[in-house]
Amino acid sequence: MNLLQGKTAIITGATRGIGKGIAEVFAQQGANVAFTYSASVDAAKALENELNAIGVKAKGYQSNAANYDQAQDLVKDVLATFGSIDILINNAGITKDNLLMRMSEEDFDKVIEVNLKSVFNMTKAVQRTMLKQRSGSIINMSSVVGVKGNAGQANYAASKAGIIGFSKSVALELGSRNIRSNVVAPGFIETEMTAKLDEKVVDGWRNAIPLKRGGSPEDIANTCLFLASDLSTYVTGQVINVDGGMLT
Repeated sequence: MNLLQGKTAIITGATRGIGKGIAEVFAQQGANVAFTYSASVDAAKALENELNAIGVKAKGYQSNAANYDQAQDLVKDVLATFGSIDILINNAGITKDNLLMRMSEEDFDKVIEVNLKSVFNMTKAVQRTMLKQRSGSIINMSSVVGVKGNAGQANYAASKAGIIGFSKSVALELGSRNIRSNVVAPGFIETEMTAKLDEKVVDGWRNAIPLKRGGSPEDIANTCLFLASDLSTYVTGQVINVDGGMLT
C-alpha cells in the first residue's frame, strides 16, 4: 500500500542527508516530490532522475526559502506544475557554531534567517492553497538542540526552538481547516556531514545514546511519512523526538 499515493510534497533542502532520505521514502510511497536546493545542481539533477525512475513526478527548484519572494514564487511554480500541495516539509538549515562570546551578529542573524524565517516564508506561501483544499500536513524539522539547548549553538538552538513555538501556533490557527502542523526533532543522525568527523568522537556520541547507535536519514523519513500520511489525521501541534532515547 502506498501511503502517499497522489499527494504532492514540497521538501526544502533535499539534495543530501535527511532531506534526501525524506524525498526517497516519500517517492517510494507514491508522492510526487518538489524539492529545493541552494547550490548543488548536479546532486539535484541526480535526485530528480532517481525519483522519476521510481515512477512519480519529481522536480528540483533552485530556491532560497529564507527569501520571502523566492518562497512565494516557488509555491506558484509548484502549483502550476503539480496542481496541488498536500505536504510541506521545512528541512533546509545551516549551522554556524561558536561560543556566545565569539559569535558574531552576522552568524546569529544568518542562522535565524535560514532556519527559522524560512519556515515562516514557506508556511505563509502554502497556506492559501491548503486552506482552499481544506487539508494539508506541515512538518517542520527542529532538533534535540531546539528542545534542550547546546553549548556553542545558541543561534542554532534558538532557531530550532523557535520552530517549535511557530509550529504549535500554526496548529492552533489552522486546525479548524484540517491543516496539521507538527515538528520532528532529530537527534544524532549519521549523514555525509558526520562521516567527516573523527571516528572516536562519533563512537563516544553513539555510546551516550540509549539505543547505542546514530540514526539514519530513513529513521527521520519514516517519522515524516507517518505525519504526512492519513495514519496521523488526529495528530497536530506535536514534537516527535527521533533521537534513540537521548532526551529520555
